[in-house]
Amino acid sequence: MSSLERRPNHIADKLAISDGDRERLAQVRHPGILPGEGHRESGSIASDTFTVGGYQWAVYFYPDGKNPEDNTTYVSVFIALASEGTDVRALFELTLVDQSGKGKHKVHSHFDRSLESGPYTLKYRGSMWGYKRFFRRAALETSDYLKDDCLKINCTVGVVVSVVDCPRLHSIQIPESDMGLHFGMLLDKQEGSDIIFDVAGEKFHAHKLVLAARSPIFKSTFFDGPVEILNEIVISDLEPKVFKAMLQFIYKDSLDENDVFFGSESIRTSVSDTLPAKLLAAADKYALGRLRLLCESYLCKYISVNSVASILALADRFHAMELKAACLRFAAENLAVGAPEDNCWL
Repeated sequence: MSSLERRPNHIADKLAISDGDRERLAQVRHPGILPGEGHRESGSIASDTFTVGGYQWAVYFYPDGKNPEDNTTYVSVFIALASEGTDVRALFELTLVDQSGKGKHKVHSHFDRSLESGPYTLKYRGSMWGYKRFFRRAALETSDYLKDDCLKINCTVGVVVSVVDCPRLHSIQIPESDMGLHFGMLLDKQEGSDIIFDVAGEKFHAHKLVLAARSPIFKSTFFDGPVEILNEIVISDLEPKVFKAMLQFIYKDSLDENDVFFGSESIRTSVSDTLPAKLLAAADKYALGRLRLLCESYLCKYISVNSVASILALADRFHAMELKAACLRFAAENLAVGAPEDNCWL
């Protein structure tokens, strides 16, 4: 989205230049122009440069007009790109100030234009935008715009930029991803399933593409070997509850912690017989890295003097490197401790 960066720069004309908190004047007396602090060149008086949108700009006032054919009938005012740039898009506003105090200023503005059609494009350094016939010179000499042989012109430049650095007034909330929910429903309803797993006599329906996308082992089984139609596979080394939990993770990328983890906390049993330990073995078998880390994180919480040896053995057997490192650190820090702890696996 584009936005406008606007910075007013005032010039007191024929010519008064307001630059920050200082004003500098180049006076015009008719029929000639007296020397002043503006820069006179090629029939024009140039303001000092000012910066807007990262570019330098300057205002040029032509008391005798820029178009020779007008024969000094009009004065001309132009804004120029005074620094290096290519295809700089900008909007401009020139205000000839009524110095009588009546407030009847003459405004030439393009800020009411849309950003799609309004901005002008300045191709390169020295490119100008403005008016050859800004005002009739004879009318200007007798107008309220002229005071003490000086004019005052306010100039505003708006450079089109691509980033809006302002607080957002409105926002749209994006819900959490529900992909896991939908894939879980696909698993639960068995819609379009094309493979059956027989685990100790219990049947599990699944989808080859989903399994292959999540596990390189399943991918190799279904698609990398010789062409063979597999409709059912017997799993002999996993319990049904372990395989079910693994399928849930494959489809949902999460586990039901109440069943898988929290149900194991109060069970005083061998660590290798817990569901997290058995899931760790399944994660290792099917190369499910995230599931492995979930199990490692849970088992790590139950490292104790009595359990560290068995957990370390599990970690080493099933390539759980984070868990193994945690066990080794615990052993190094507690080498001399031998008292048993409550609520730990034996």
